[in-house]
Amino acid sequence: MDKNKQQTVGPGLYLVSTPIGNMEDITLRALNILKKSDIILCEDTRRSGKLLSHFKISSRLMPYHKFNEKKVSNKIIDAIKTDKVISLISDAGTPTISDPGMIIVNRCIQENLNIYPIPGSSAVTSALSISGFSDQYLFYGFLTKEEKKLDSILQKLGSLNYTIIFFIPASKINFYILKFKKYFFDRNILIAREMTKIHEEFIRGNIKSVKNLSDSLKGELTVVLSKIIEKKNIKKEINESVKIEIKKMLKKYSKKDVVEFISKKENLPKKLIYNYSLKLKK
Repeated sequence: MDKNKQQTVGPGLYLVSTPIGNMEDITLRALNILKKSDIILCEDTRRSGKLLSHFKISSRLMPYHKFNEKKVSNKIIDAIKTDKVISLISDAGTPTISDPGMIIVNRCIQENLNIYPIPGSSAVTSALSISGFSDQYLFYGFLTKEEKKLDSILQKLGSLNYTIIFFIPASKINFYILKFKKYFFDRNILIAREMTKIHEEFIRGNIKSVKNLSDSLKGELTVVLSKIIEKKNIKKEINESVKIEIKKMLKKYSKKDVVEFISKKENLPKKLIYNYSLKLKK
């Protein structure tokens, strides 16, 4: 990138998206921001340290997770007010999406401090893009483990006719699949694991028939459920005009071809047409 065209990095909070697996998915803008940051907030300094080391970035890392968010947020607000450049990253993907960060974001909004989104990798949109499902979607994130609350949540979600996306711990996937079969039985499913990595895998099927996965799976899975599969209203009777058409067609075409054609055209069961054709022959 031409240094003269690099973004001017001013004081504020930068929410920087990082790769969900493959290091090559980092953006040039993200690298520029991270290099110019006075402090980089991260969930795990060991994991984020590997990312920074890979790209030879020496900015200071500071732990920022659900156990210390409030305490650290106070220090960060003061730092931004003294013209510091602060970046927030998660272990993978986009900060605040099922990850820590909402507290510091809201503090910046309250204090009227600058917040900048630095877009990049997202497990949500990556899985959705290859699902083949409708792009009218709801992202829920992680589900509760409490069965009573879970049943209540899934019952409500099951009535919504949108593509729905969840993050699920691999070790719990079979537990949730069982629940999905109860509340989302009339949908298709995509289970994405190890996205962008060497062992990337996509499991597709109908929720009714999807099988349990190995208990040895690790990490997090992105699960995409389709909209409700529409059931065609199949007619149960042949009206008189169609009966006339069948009679005419049988004079020119085979019974098999007539059954196939009329079934698709009139949305009638093949067996019904076949039985009526046999009756005509008699």
